[in-house]
Amino acid sequence: MSHDSQGSLGDALRAWRSRVSPEDIGLPTYGERRRVAGLRREELALLAGVSASYYTRLEQGQSRNASPEVLDAIAAALRLTDAERQHLGALAAGTRRRATPKRPPAEHVDPALADLLAVLGDVPAIVLGRRSDVLAWNAMGHALLAGDVPLTAPQTPGSRPNMVELIFTDPHHRELYTCWPAKARAVVGNLRVVAGQHPDDPLLASLVGNLSMSSPDFARLWADHRVQPCATADYELQHPLVGALTVTQQSLRSLQSPDQVLVTCTAPAGSPSAEALTLLAQLVHTGGHQTPATRPAPARP
Repeated sequence: MSHDSQGSLGDALRAWRSRVSPEDIGLPTYGERRRVAGLRREELALLAGVSASYYTRLEQGQSRNASPEVLDAIAAALRLTDAERQHLGALAAGTRRRATPKRPPAEHVDPALADLLAVLGDVPAIVLGRRSDVLAWNAMGHALLAGDVPLTAPQTPGSRPNMVELIFTDPHHRELYTCWPAKARAVVGNLRVVAGQHPDDPLLASLVGNLSMSSPDFARLWADHRVQPCATADYELQHPLVGALTVTQQSLRSLQSPDQVLVTCTAPAGSPSAEALTLLAQLVHTGGHQTPATRPAPARP
């Protein structure tokens, strides 16, 4: 899948345009049969106050100098959210750059985040890099969110688990999230944000391309161009060891290393979900949290 900025901008505009129906804006259709979903280019251009030819060039990647005022008008016509407006601006800015993609340096967990991770104790937490690679996790974060993956996996940069890949390709994660589609939409929406901020990241492009080929669900959601920054959300889990629980996942971005995010999972004190986390912590401390996939092989005689 192409990850170039021009293609991404055009794809996003077409996807967003397809979401707005003529009825949404009070445009009479007189029962006509329309060949396209949503608004036509000419109708959107009229709403945004730009010429149809200019908007067509913008959607086709032939215009590189859209002003903030034009982008705001288009965003208003498309009824974009604040996050989508920011994403539109990032995509438009990306079309003005012609930088040669360079392989970014290997990511290493920020020392301050590593220290914070260590003192969180029994609060499940993980540190994710720019492309959602797991840079580090504490024992509870591992046990709650990825118990089928070796605990030491983040220590090897070349084989670190990637949370987006796990969500879409690992059966354990399909079963872990009670409402898996909601989690999948959130993960893809956040990855869209990152893609707009880093249009020239070849590793990110490779991740998107590989997932698009290996997961039809990912390909469908990615084509939707919905933008959803991860912040705070509640998720119901069906954990293989402690059963049903609901956790609040919070994503806290590092000011020192803005590409790195600390994700914590908490539950209200005294709630059944908090009790489930306490039970999981006891299993972690006694070594009983390992799933069959991660348990050490029995000693051979």
